[in-house]
Parts: sequence; C-alpha cells; structure tokens
Amino acid sequence: MSTPPPPAHDHVGLPYAHDSARLHVTGRARYTDDLPELPGTLHAALGCAEVAHGRLSALDLDTVRQLPGVRAVLTAADLCHGTSCGPIEPDDPILCAGEVSFFGQPLFAVAADSVEIARRAVRLAWAEYETQPAHLDIASARAAADYVLPPVEMQRGDAAAALQQAPHRLQGQLSVGGQEHFYLEGQVSYAVPRDDGGLQLYCSTQHPSEMQQLVAEALGLPAHAVTVECRRIGGGFGGKETQSAQWACLAALLAQRTGRPVKLRLDRDVDIAVTGKRHDFAYDYDAGFDDSGRLHGLELTLAARCGHSADLSGPVNDRALFHVDNAYYLDAVTLHNLRLRTHTVSNTAFRGFGGPQGMFAIESVLDDIARTLQCDPLVVRRANFYGAAPRDTTHYGMTVADNVLPELVDQLERDSHYPERRHAIAAFNAASPVLKRGLALTPVKFGIAFTATHYNQAGALAHVYLDGSVLVSHGGIEMGQGLHIKVQQVVAEELGLPLERVRIGATDTAKVPNTSASAASSSADLNGQAARQAAGAIRTRLAALFAVLYGCHAATVEFKGGQVCSGEHRLDFSELVTLAYRRRLPLWEAGFYRTPKIHYDADTRQGRPFYYFAYGAAVSEVAVDTLSGATRLLAVDILHDVGRSLNPAIDRGQIEGGFVQGMGWLTSEELCWQPDGRLATHAPSTYKIPTAYDVPEHFTVTLFDNANIEEGLHHSKAVGEPPLMLALSVFFAIRDALGYCAAPGQRVPLAAPATPQAVLDALDAIGYRPGA
Repeated sequence: MSTPPPPAHDHVGLPYAHDSARLHVTGRARYTDDLPELPGTLHAALGCAEVAHGRLSALDLDTVRQLPGVRAVLTAADLCHGTSCGPIEPDDPILCAGEVSFFGQPLFAVAADSVEIARRAVRLAWAEYETQPAHLDIASARAAADYVLPPVEMQRGDAAAALQQAPHRLQGQLSVGGQEHFYLEGQVSYAVPRDDGGLQLYCSTQHPSEMQQLVAEALGLPAHAVTVECRRIGGGFGGKETQSAQWACLAALLAQRTGRPVKLRLDRDVDIAVTGKRHDFAYDYDAGFDDSGRLHGLELTLAARCGHSADLSGPVNDRALFHVDNAYYLDAVTLHNLRLRTHTVSNTAFRGFGGPQGMFAIESVLDDIARTLQCDPLVVRRANFYGAAPRDTTHYGMTVADNVLPELVDQLERDSHYPERRHAIAAFNAASPVLKRGLALTPVKFGIAFTATHYNQAGALAHVYLDGSVLVSHGGIEMGQGLHIKVQQVVAEELGLPLERVRIGATDTAKVPNTSASAASSSADLNGQAARQAAGAIRTRLAALFAVLYGCHAATVEFKGGQVCSGEHRLDFSELVTLAYRRRLPLWEAGFYRTPKIHYDADTRQGRPFYYFAYGAAVSEVAVDTLSGATRLLAVDILHDVGRSLNPAIDRGQIEGGFVQGMGWLTSEELCWQPDGRLATHAPSTYKIPTAYDVPEHFTVTLFDNANIEEGLHHSKAVGEPPLMLALSVFFAIRDALGYCAAPGQRVPLAAPATPQAVLDALDAIGYRPGA
C-alpha cells in the first residue's frame, strides 16, 4: 500500500526517551510506596480464607486485637455503606460477609504501627468453616452449568448448513491457560484523612476515577470528598484496572476508622494469590472447509473460567468474540460463549482483554486444517484473509476498510526469507530424530477502542505560565508505556515549544474528572487528543492576539521553536503570553475528546465497536528437544503497523515487550491450583515468566510504512496491546516442530502454555518415540 510521506514535525514522530527513563534507572522514580510517610502512618495487612468454598461459621479475632501495636481490625460487619467493589456487578465483597468464594478471599483487615506487626497479627486469627464442594476449573463448572453471567451466542449466516455442504469437515478441542500480571510494583494504596472529613488517596491504579467512586461509596461520602492521585505505576497490564479497588477501599476504611494515614501494600505472595488473572479458555470447534483450506462454516464454543464474581468477564468475553476472526473472513459462523463461575479468584482485564483468547482459537483451527490438508499453514491463512467486498465485513457488521495485511504479510515473508527457511528446516528435521525445528508466520488484526462506547472519552487541562512553560494534566496513567512522553510531544508540537518547556503533571481526579481507565490501547489516542485540543485552543487565542498586535491574519501566524511569527514579525512565546496576561486573556484551557464513528448495539451484537484496526505479523523459529520437551526460541522477525508513529523508540519497546509477554503466556507461564483451591504458583519461585535468556539474539522489529486512514492523533495507531498477539507465532512454531514428528495429516494436540510437560504430552499423544 502506497502512503503519503509523513509531514515534517518538530517533535511528533521523533524517538525521544521515556520522560522518566533516567529516574527509572537511577532509582529516583517515586511510586506510591516510595512517597514520604506522614507521622502516625499505620500499615495494613489481610487475613484470608483457607478454603475455596464454604461458610465462615466462626471467626475469633480477640488475639489479633490484643497484639501490641494493632490499632484497628475491620470485618464485613463494620462496613456501613458500600460493601462491594465490583466494577459492573455488585458481587465482589470488600470483605467476606459469610460465604467464602475462593481460597485466599480476604476475611478481615488489620491496621498496625508497622508492616511486621500487621502481618504477624493476621496470623493469630482463628477461623472455622463449613466447607462445600468447589468448582476449580472449566470442566467442573461447565458440568454443573454454573455461570457467573448468562451464556451468549453470536452468529452470521447458516453455519449448520455450511458445515453440511463443505467438502471437508473437522472437529476438535483446544485449551489455553491464564496468566499472572506479574507487574514489578505490587498492589498498594496510601489513604490520608483530610481535616474536612474527606480523604486523599495515593493509589497504584489504572483507573483513578473508579477508585474515587468506589472509595467514596465505601466511606459514605460524596465523590468530591475523595481525591485520587497517581504519578506513575510500576506496570499494570490490566491487573490494576479494577483489581486495585479492594485494597484502596480497605486502606480508606481503616484510615477513616483510625483518623490516621494507612498504607496497604500486599506482600508479593498474597498479591499473586488474591488478585485476578487472564481468563483461561477451553474450546470446541466444528469447521467446514475446501481443498484450499478456505473456511465455509464454523461453529465454535468458547468456555471461560471467570472466577467467583463478574468483575470484567462480560466485556473480556465480548472482545474474545469480536476477535475470533483475527485476520480472517468468516462467512457462516456460530459462536457460543460460556462465562463460567469457579471458586477461584475473579479473573480480570489483561493486556489484549480477551482478544488473544479469541485469536488463539481461530489460529488453532486454521493450523489444524493445514495439518489435515498437509500444506503450509501460511497458505491456509492467506486463503482466509479479509479481501474485497463482500469479504470485507466482520461477523459483527463492521467493514474492514483499512486492511493492509496482504501487503504486510508479503513484505514480512520476503524480508524474513520465510520460504528458504521453511525448506532448510524440513531438511534439518529429516536428519535429526531428537531435535526438531519449527517455523510459523501469524498475523494480527486488533480493534482499537473500548468496546463499551461510553468509555471512549477523555479530558485534559493545559496551563500556560508567564514564563512560557506549560503544565498539562490528563486522565491517563503512566505505567511505563510512554504515555506521558507522547502527550508531551503532542502538546509541544501544537504550541511550537521545546519539549522541556512542557511538563505532564500527576494524574489527579481533582483536576480531570470522570476519566476512563488507561486500557484498551487507547490512552494516547484519547488523552493525547484531549491535550491537543486544550493546547490548540490556547494557540488559537494567542494567534488572534498576535494578529491584532501586528495587523496580520491569524491564519498566517506560526508557532515554532519557542517563537511566534508571521512574515517579518516575531515574538518569543513567553513575551506573547505576558501580553495576553496583561490583556486579561485566559491562559489555561480544558480539552475534551470523544472517539468518533463508533457505535454498537449490545442486543443485536452488530455495529462498529472499533475506530480502526492495528495490524502486524511475526515469524518465529524454534527448536524443540523431543527427549525433555524443552523449547528454545531461535529467531523472531516482526513487521508491525503503528500508523505514523508518535515515537518510534517507545513503539518499538512496546512491540518487543508485548511479544515477550505473549510468549510467556503461551510457553512458560502456567497457573496451577492444588485440589483444595490454593494457588500453587504464587511466587517467582513457582511461576516462570520469560527472562533475557529466552529472547533470541536474532530479534528484528520493523515498523510498517502506513498512515492511519482515520485522522486519529497525527495518523498514528495504538501499540499497547496488539503486539502481544504476535507471540502466537511462537506457539505455532512449536506446533510446527512437533508436526514433523507426526504422521502425514495427523494433528498435534498441544495445549497452551506449551511447557515441557505439555510438549511431552503432545508427543506421547501422537506416538512419537525419539530414536525409536
């Protein structure tokens, strides 16, 4: 696709370093737990349930209260106002009120003079339970038909008829595991009572406005009495969108009860045990296709483990349904979605928000078809790509108007030498009975916007001071993804200022109200546009003044390099600001943005839920040891579409990090529960995230030359979530390697994550014996 050359910019499109990079590497970046503690600060800890499902019949906290240094003990009986911290449904108790829903559910909270005393105190409690049977996995919940939300069906065309008439038909079952967020900074809130009865809350969260609302409800206060501030968080990945609420509410309630500041920071083991994960899914499919591998019909059931409460399981599963197509046109399709209740921690948002689980299903189906037809999976993938009308419309009714995948995949195939490597790998495997190599090229098409339309809005506040410096406040959260530097670049560009003359302030509900979560890859799109509008309004006002001063037309006034000029007339920006102040012109402005064009009918499940799509593709090559099941990633080549990049350095970092996190989800990060419901993988010693050792030396990332067809923010595209799904290429490369161990046309039943044990199980299932 030919695209116009990018316009010349002073700041937008340049690879500036992250605004806090030096602070990060020198250890001077302050996170919530680093803030100076006020005199009298108390520290909180949790007492948690030790059964997965049952009734709390007795709870003795006398010895807890008697421990010297304990200042308050809070139970569900002490909650006088809001008792739930559920983001959508009021089914997520702040503290257990009697029925225990998962192992580790908080029963009570303690505030004490030190962290050590608080944690020692909670171990002194005595609890008694009337245990009940627990559903811990998808299979048991499905057998009991236990749903946290009603099942959903989505369809287009007559899938049953298409399946009957298709030349070939294939059925199968698949599964993909969950994932722990494993952010570097754990869950932490610091609540400080104010002298007017209100509360100041410092919270590591992706959603300050939601924390404000839920904390206010828990305290019985109006929202204006609670202020939430967050300068930065040390990673979130969705795990601090709703899951920060419970700890914020408990810190606030203890602060209200004691009249003293209270900090609640979860111990890492507790954090992992009591916070939600990525939803794991199980699938059943029935696919009809022709000799080219093109799908004629598909019936697919997606069963998700949601946990004990709804949390965000509704929209997560919705997005999984939206992304079941990935890059492929589904002519006749019926989707069944089961949202299952289990007696485990409530699963929640995670980078990709259901999209990865949807894509995993269709990629697995197409890979199975390719194995059955004994052809390269890339051939089958290409045969199913979206194309010209009528093959340009999704199963939910949105036209794919900006599809660049055919050109993008062609370029990646050529640049990565995919055909040559495919032949070389076949030759290697023919001579190697133990070590097998595999190769896969997988595409990504990811919709950008919140699927709940009303969240697609943002506000910002810009202040220009008399020295010509600018302070911008917006509703987004900097979690390491480079949001602040991008907004800083956009504002500096708009006002024609050196980058250092623009500063982004801490996110504060007292400055920008009613903000959406920093999620859905939309933070730069939304907050950047709001900040641009605020700065643009100030620029227009100053240009009009300059035109009056020099008798020129406002349209000819330029802002560049800290100067304002028109023809031979020129003023320093700060001089013009001073003149505006003396004429009593406002030097601040609020900006507001709402994403255009999007709409969606939840009843008919039709509409345009996304503003645009981001695209990408990756080639991964792996080696598999068939004796041990160990796998190693040998090489990665990525070509990704970020539109006209706002900051190529930041975007490359997001692509690399997203890919590696996705690789962890699909290869090593396995969540395991013991039969009693206790999470066994609750620490770095038992839960394996990728390390630098797992990243291959050959790791190339190229930005696809493309401009967003939507105006967007300087025709850029979002980059937070889409790269994670590029890691599907790693999983299917492992599958490809195992395919060389299978009989012709035999499918490889590899479960995700593809741990060494899963690889050995798959080899056993296909009957491969190395060296036999």
